[in-house]
Amino acid sequence: MTVRKRIVAAAVIAVAALALTGCAASSAPASSASTGSPSADAVSGTVTVFAAASLTATFTDLGKAFEAEHPGAKVTFSFAGSSDLVSQITEGAPADVFASADGANMAKVTTAKLADGEPVDFATNVLAIAVPPGNPAKITAFSDLAKPGVKTVVCAPQVPCGAATAKVEASSGVTLTPVSQESSVTDVLGKVESGEADAGIVYVTDVKGAGSKVDSVPFPEAASTVNTYPIVALKAAANPPGAAAFVDFVTGEKGRAVLKTAGFGAP
Repeated sequence: MTVRKRIVAAAVIAVAALALTGCAASSAPASSASTGSPSADAVSGTVTVFAAASLTATFTDLGKAFEAEHPGAKVTFSFAGSSDLVSQITEGAPADVFASADGANMAKVTTAKLADGEPVDFATNVLAIAVPPGNPAKITAFSDLAKPGVKTVVCAPQVPCGAATAKVEASSGVTLTPVSQESSVTDVLGKVESGEADAGIVYVTDVKGAGSKVDSVPFPEAASTVNTYPIVALKAAANPPGAAAFVDFVTGEKGRAVLKTAGFGAP
């Protein structure tokens, strides 16, 4: 082979080697990108949830389950009467999610354009009469709560359980004279548990959650007044991905299973 041919052959080999190297280099980033990118739906940070008092025990359990599913997240709760929570939210209290015990209070949040998207109904609840163990006042019907000397405690009218109680009064023709009107259903239950009241109107889930601390007196009139619970992420959320994930968790299969066990009905 002449010197000129040797030079040409060497040049061809060098160009081919460079081409192969270039192909390998160009393909490497694509492979790296497909296997090393973080999950787009990773949830982390604190998720602040404002929830109706009647959800206290159930949402506490749901919060723990959510944290187990999202190890990087932490759920903090503020439980109170739905009307009180709405006042706090409209006044700028920091919250990512709002869960109300009725649609009326949720409507105040949506009307104020504070909701991020449409609320989702996730549970229902009905009223029950809670009495101290043994039912010392011998309450057997809703009308018994209006008898002289019976110390009855109810929720205030602006609270969902109070609004539901007022509807039962109107439909049954029974007018109650409560010894006190409380700002949350848990406050009503507390007065019954302590023996300060002969009876209190709460939800069936509250009675179930109280266990042996109270007895329950169901009444048929409650069936005509069913409270539906909606939940929504808030526009001012400091953790929008966490808020969306928590709403999805509550309204999803796992959330509904926990709610059913607690005695809530399906929406």
